[in-house]
Amino acid sequence: MSSTTVMFEPPGPGQWALDRSHFPGGTTPILEWLMTESMASGMETVFAEIGVPGRCVEARFVNGFMYTRLTPLIGGDKPPARLPPTFVLKLATRLHPAFRARTRAATAAMTGRTFVRVVGDWEATIRPRLVAQNRAWQDTDLGALDDAGLERHVGDLLDQARENCELHFYLHGHDLGPIARYLHAAIGWGLDPSAASAALTGASPSTARPLRRLVRLRELIEHDGREVTTLDDVRAISPEASALLDEHLGEHGRVLATGYDLTSFTLDELPGVLLGSIRAAVAPDPDDADRVADELRAELPADAHADFDAYLADARAVMDMRDDNGPVTVEWPLGLLRHALIEVGRRLVERSALLEAEHALELHPDEARTALSGPIPDGDTIRQRAEGRLERQRLEPPPLLGPDEPEPPLDAMPKPLAELVAMVQTALTHLGMDGATAADPMVGIGIGREPYTGRVRTAASADEAIEKLEPGDVLVVRATSPAYNAVLVLAGAVVTANGGTLSHAAVLARELDIPAVVGVGGALDIPDGATITVDPVAGRVELTN
Repeated sequence: MSSTTVMFEPPGPGQWALDRSHFPGGTTPILEWLMTESMASGMETVFAEIGVPGRCVEARFVNGFMYTRLTPLIGGDKPPARLPPTFVLKLATRLHPAFRARTRAATAAMTGRTFVRVVGDWEATIRPRLVAQNRAWQDTDLGALDDAGLERHVGDLLDQARENCELHFYLHGHDLGPIARYLHAAIGWGLDPSAASAALTGASPSTARPLRRLVRLRELIEHDGREVTTLDDVRAISPEASALLDEHLGEHGRVLATGYDLTSFTLDELPGVLLGSIRAAVAPDPDDADRVADELRAELPADAHADFDAYLADARAVMDMRDDNGPVTVEWPLGLLRHALIEVGRRLVERSALLEAEHALELHPDEARTALSGPIPDGDTIRQRAEGRLERQRLEPPPLLGPDEPEPPLDAMPKPLAELVAMVQTALTHLGMDGATAADPMVGIGIGREPYTGRVRTAASADEAIEKLEPGDVLVVRATSPAYNAVLVLAGAVVTANGGTLSHAAVLARELDIPAVVGVGGALDIPDGATITVDPVAGRVELTN
């Protein structure tokens, strides 16, 4: 199957942009349902709360690839081919009731710091509730459930995943705002955006806590001196080692570790990766971010210090929710759903209804709810679904579908809306989502202080990275996501084709103190197995053999 024989048609009015950062293609039916149902509703709620002058971001899937579209606040179903004159837009954005409501909301969000309430709710009630629910499901003995009980378990997980995914997008609307405001202000003051982003390092306990646990396990292994080849060997070192390992697996074992889809592995399915992560774990310097902040503040006039400190404090305050949101709301429940569906598949294989247990991951949501008691497609049909999904994964989808949608100029909007949109545009640029690359294909944005030379291992997915990467190799990928967290600790350096100073690769490289250059346009042309030097100071990658 090739992209020349498969049609990629716009899934709705307007222009749709390809998103490969979460689903690289070949998405399962359940995840297509989940994203299509949840993203728009979660975004619509938070956009109204914080005053974004758009209705929502919608997700649709075309041949297994996810495309998204920012739906205009008014007239979203029939986008205009061209915009009215600026004076007409100025009147419309000041007189139309929908825009007036968004202007009030944007003003309240920026002056009232509404994120404080949301972060407080997350820490005090939302996260503890979700963790308790995830743990209860995780402790369920799937093999002990009868068919009706297992179907109820799958149905509960599907319902919770749907609710959690909507919450996931809602929360991200609130954590992006303070980060965007801080970075937008820093750039306005003439500060280096990479340094400004580095001042956020270490602000996330949910990132630092498991890393400290892995570092302690590495220290215990090194002090013991015995050869460790299995997780049971780690437990045998001491009661402390056993408790730390069980604590880590209790928090992360059933979390999807190599992607966001049900076909991704959970950490407890990857003991070798966990062992490698323990051996490679290094604690970053906790004082680096404060030193960077002091240097940045020293570059500013005295009358800007108070704003700098306030914006930096707000951005740091949301970092933990930003990093912990995905694992707790989505990746943990989906990891639990993966294991429940595989148990369903195992029983169906025993009854000759499926050919492989993993084929249960190909079921549609309604089929999954009653797979053990109701009719489902025969095993050959489900096998064909799996094969077709994998074939479509190899397609090269176009980056855009549909006609251009003109964007209104910022000077046509009321000041609060214009400021908010400019902040979001700044954040998108530094997340690496605007498609911009340097003229030199080997130049990007550097993270780190020392060059690193090593062997290249290119990967199209976290699964492939896990298969190929040896400790100290240079990981070269299109982009990273939290799916790569389990393997990034093994890398000596990281190079990505896409990304900016706020991208996942940049943030985690800072957290793990790994040299990186992100947004390198020619990264995917680097031969696998070559030796390269990653120079974060110069923001350059050089082939050395």
